[in-house]
Amino acid sequence: MNKRLRQCALLLGVALLVVALAPLGARTPQQTSAPPAEAQKPAPQPPQQSPGLRVQVNQVIVPVTVKDGSGRLVPDLRKDEFRILEDNVEQKIVYFSADAVPLSMVLLIDNDLNRKNARQVGDSLDSIVAGLSASDEALVCRFDQDVHEGHGFISDQDKLLTELKRTRLDEQPDAGPAGSVNDTPTINGHSATGDAPKIPETTLHIQAQSTKALDDAVYSAAQLLKDRDPERKRRKIILLISDGVNNPKVNANKYDTVIRDLLRYEIAVYGVGVGSAYFNRRFERLAKYAKDSGGDVYYGLKRQDMEELYSRVTEEARNQYTLAYTPTGTDRGAEYHSIEVRVKRQGLTILTREGYYSGLAR
Repeated sequence: MNKRLRQCALLLGVALLVVALAPLGARTPQQTSAPPAEAQKPAPQPPQQSPGLRVQVNQVIVPVTVKDGSGRLVPDLRKDEFRILEDNVEQKIVYFSADAVPLSMVLLIDNDLNRKNARQVGDSLDSIVAGLSASDEALVCRFDQDVHEGHGFISDQDKLLTELKRTRLDEQPDAGPAGSVNDTPTINGHSATGDAPKIPETTLHIQAQSTKALDDAVYSAAQLLKDRDPERKRRKIILLISDGVNNPKVNANKYDTVIRDLLRYEIAVYGVGVGSAYFNRRFERLAKYAKDSGGDVYYGLKRQDMEELYSRVTEEARNQYTLAYTPTGTDRGAEYHSIEVRVKRQGLTILTREGYYSGLAR
């Protein structure tokens, strides 16, 4: 009996000892020297790098200029009066605006004009500022065989005016490129276009071929503009003032390469043709760049003409209709896509780019 009691007492003591030691031996991981709360957060994973693969264009923005038969802008068109086709497939317009937008402009000035044209262009440049708003920005460049870049994009109009006053075009002999002499025909010793009497030169300098690289100049201007507006809140344009003469043999960039970048980066070329461009307008580069990029081209023989044309260019570029659509029903694997814009009203002229390149991820 006493032996059994001793065994029971021993078992009871062991049980009490186990109960007393249980809080010390059964702690959870959270109870053992816990680190600070912020250390418990998982380490952030580095962002995955996107490979340089071709990406789909989710939305295509199409600036459109519409003119009547007299060349005046038509400002009262409605969204339902427009139609857009991509690769001959009609698209739904998801965005429409007729609001004016600010400009990012490269002013590209021909530095290889004859003396008369160089003087007229140089005297007219100050008037460009009058056509710009406080929200616009411009970069001044000159070109001949090379591009002479100015001092960056300028939005302050006083500073831009100072930059333009500093721009001096190199004067060349009165014989223009491509064999033109004073650029204008004469009748009885006077200009057929109504300018001052033409004074014959003692010596005629006729160049067999120009050394001007207009294609390279437009390409360089496009590179300056391409990343200027990453959020697509501005309209990017090149204002090209030139006689349109170009020698393909001295250009490092072919026309197809240049127009490809203009379309890829949504840059329109607006030309102001001077001198011989007035008579060769159907054959020179100004008209081709303007047409293919969705811009426009004007021609002037006098300083007063050019001053008026600068304002017309900036007004037209700023006050285009803006349409946008999400491409559907076309081959998204294709690199180039054609664009056609139509309006229901009759007798109107539509100016817009003829297509776009889907591009690469950058």
